[in-house]
Amino acid sequence: MRTTLGGLCGQMNYFKTGLLMIALTLLMLLVGRSFGPGGMTIALIFALVMNVGMYWFSDKVVLAMYKAQPLTREAAPEVYRALDDLTRQANLPMPRVYLIDEWTPNAFATGRNPSHAVVAVTSGISQLLSYEEMKGVLAHELAHIRNRDMLIQTIASVAAGVITYLATMAKWAAIFGGFGGRDSDRGNNIIGLLATAILAPIAAMVIQMAISRSREYAADKAGAQFAGNSFGLASALEKLERAADHAPMNAVPATAPLFIVNPLRGRSIYNLFSTHPPIQERIRRLREM
Repeated sequence: MRTTLGGLCGQMNYFKTGLLMIALTLLMLLVGRSFGPGGMTIALIFALVMNVGMYWFSDKVVLAMYKAQPLTREAAPEVYRALDDLTRQANLPMPRVYLIDEWTPNAFATGRNPSHAVVAVTSGISQLLSYEEMKGVLAHELAHIRNRDMLIQTIASVAAGVITYLATMAKWAAIFGGFGGRDSDRGNNIIGLLATAILAPIAAMVIQMAISRSREYAADKAGAQFAGNSFGLASALEKLERAADHAPMNAVPATAPLFIVNPLRGRSIYNLFSTHPPIQERIRRLREM
């Protein structure tokens, strides 16, 4: 009975995620429409190309954003030792491992499926975390891979980035007087562009938040099961959060949901709509397991 309910809940989660991905695509179309009669058609083509392209190249795009480089077994034996154990426990193939040259400790998973998965870690991970803590972090990322969260989150992140970019274009178009036409039409166009520039990025962030939050709790739980205990991950989350507070990572906002801990700090509008659950709640749940 419990297994059946778990399967139904999983199917509902994927159904809701599909609806949210459709919402992101529709939002992109609405942003395109603000650029004029042909803008919506261009945005539709762009959305289709983006979704197909991101299926095949999402990992390469995100890794390129952070100038990540392949991490060899010789350079990081402890990382690979942990992954050897965890992939056996999770019955997953070994992911490719990449290194981000960044002191702030953090990690994320990306790729279109478990056979083409990537785990990326910052250089600060091995310097700050113990072996058991690092193992907990890697187990969390493998849970995302097994649940196929990383493709959805990567596509959502890139889509949000595109929407934010289009919104920025809309802002500059409004500043320079819209796209021509009669004065009344131009005035309406400027108002529409300004509304797009302000509201579209916020809407994209809210959708990202809805996609990401429940998946973090699920990955924490499954990761603790892969690692054999929940204390390593709980302790790692405490350290990662303190490190991010002390030295925030220079992260691309649209990709923040991919990381195990929100790499962004400050009082920006992005942090008002954090895509990550409260870290203390995550730690509490882990310690109660």
